[in-house]
This record gives sequence, C-alpha cells and structure tokens, in this order.
Amino acid sequence: MRVAVDAMGGDKAPLEIVKGAVQAAGKFKDDEIILVGDESELTKLIKTFQPHLSKLTNLSIRHAPQVVGMEESGVAALRKKADSSITKCVELVANGEAEAMVSAGNTGAAVAAGSMRLRTLKGVKRPCLAAAVPTRFGSCLIADIGANLKCKPIHLFQYAVMASVFSKYVLGVKEPRVGVLNIGSERGKGNDLAKETHNLLQRSNLNFVGNSEGLDILEGKFDIVVCDGFVGNVLIKFAEGLAESIMHALKSEASSSIRTMLGMRLLKPALKRMKNRMDYSEYGGVPLLGIEGVCIVCHGRSDAKAIQSAIREALQFGKHNVNNHIVSELETCGICESTVVE
Repeated sequence: MRVAVDAMGGDKAPLEIVKGAVQAAGKFKDDEIILVGDESELTKLIKTFQPHLSKLTNLSIRHAPQVVGMEESGVAALRKKADSSITKCVELVANGEAEAMVSAGNTGAAVAAGSMRLRTLKGVKRPCLAAAVPTRFGSCLIADIGANLKCKPIHLFQYAVMASVFSKYVLGVKEPRVGVLNIGSERGKGNDLAKETHNLLQRSNLNFVGNSEGLDILEGKFDIVVCDGFVGNVLIKFAEGLAESIMHALKSEASSSIRTMLGMRLLKPALKRMKNRMDYSEYGGVPLLGIEGVCIVCHGRSDAKAIQSAIREALQFGKHNVNNHIVSELETCGICESTVVE
C-alpha cells in the first residue's frame, strides 16, 4: 500500500514529519511512503537519517513547492496554491498513485481538498471527521468534529454508520455502542436534530444505546457519539484543553512541597500511563470518513511518533477495506432513505 505524507504541513514540519515517515518506512517495509514537499529540503533532511536508511527502498519524494499555512483559509489557499503539499497528496490519491494520505497541516485545507478532489463513497451524503477521546475504559469516537458545521439527521445517521465500521475494523470494537450527543438521556430531550437522529438510529440495526450527555463520554458508556461539526469541534478542543490542564496542575502540585514530590514519585508509573492515554500521538490522526481513498488528518503539533501512528492507522484503514465495508453497511443498515425527511 502507498501512503502520501504531507511533509510540509504542521507546526513541527518538515523535520518531525520526515522523521516519523522514516520510522514508518523502516517498520512497514512492505508498504511505500511518499514524502510530498520541497524536494531539495526533504533530500537534505533525509540525509541526516542516512545511517537508518541503508536498507530502505520504500521511501520516495514527490516535489511540491508551495505550503498552505496553518492560519490560512483552507478553500482559499487551495485555489491560490495548486502546487501545495496538501493538494499534491490528494492528487496522488485521486490519480491512483497512492491509496492514502496523511497530513498534519491546515485541517480546513486537508478536509476541503479531500472532499472536493476525492469523490464521496456510494450512498454517502457528507464525509465526516471522527476523533477518539480517551475514556475510563478505552476511547470514544466523536463524529463529526468539524467537517460539516450544519447537519441534518440523515448526515448524523450516516456518521454513526461510518464510525461504527471504522471502530470495528480499525479499533477492534466488536459491537460499538452508538449514542447521540444531547442535553439529557431521555428520548424526548434536545433539539429537532437530536430527536430525529435518535429516531433514525433506533430504527436501524446499529448498536444504538440512546442519548449521550457530555459526562457519559468520559465515563465510557459509548464507543461512538454523533453530533454536528460545530458542537463536535468545541467538544474535542475542550477535552484536549482539559487533559493538558490536568497534567499541568499535577506538575504544579507535585513541586509544591517535599511531601508531594515524594508522593508523585511513587505515582510516576501510574501518571505516565495516564499521560499516554491522553496523548494524541498514541491515536495517530483523525480519519475523514466517507471519501474514496484514505485521508488521515493529524494534530498540528504532531511529532514523529504521531506521524508514524497516523501512517499505521492509514495502512490499517486500507488493508481492512473500511470503505468497502462502509458502502456495504449503508446498503444494509435498516433505514430506507425514501422514508427519511431531510
């Protein structure tokens, strides 16, 4: 399988991106990694890893002279920068020169390029971004987290279907528990979007277990929670900020006295495990579900470890034929589209 990696996108690009790609090439030797970006700069960087590359024949470079900045408008940047590393990655997938792409660059540009250049899967109305949030017992996928800010019930229903397939085949959850993000657990709660989505999911053959309040997510009561992209984006960023605040607070308290310093030293193994569970680099990236090919969008601060994890995720996505399973599941999910009021 061939994975195109946006080497110029992200706060730590291109050094950490190249490093992660080199590590992935060494680990997944049956697959090909294509670094996309400024050829001269990438060639120089790769030489710094030359001792580790003596046996690597599955790493190549595709030149892309332009870079989409992290603060630029995604759609506008794509129009002005046709030779950007993000655009070239998508083109490689669209032209069949790669099966997957990974980018830690401008999220808006990556989603826009993937959505506009790559066709949606048969039956999919809108693609979505599904991000994993750590919970007490594992993780919960939140879909959508920003691909679509205004959604209809049929969109949220399809997000649930696509996230369920991803959860089964990539995350290894046999029967993902699906919920609708709402202000209460009772069936009649929420706005029209939440109530109608509830009705659609209840009529389907998905493992739908009801409405999810915000606190239910971290409690581990759901494996998948669907919502519109505006709410999902706020939720995921709040969760990320909360995790960082907790870790900073623990560090601050640990240095407040000799007693707490000694206590924290004893707790160090447990705290390290907790930090790893909250670390986005462990999860790789966020899949853009519902498009032809594979598109993994990474955190802007991704380091080499996160990029390697994202490449691994892209390979699992492709090798498990997730897209084929999504199309099949949409055809047999138990909802007749003609009965759905959009």
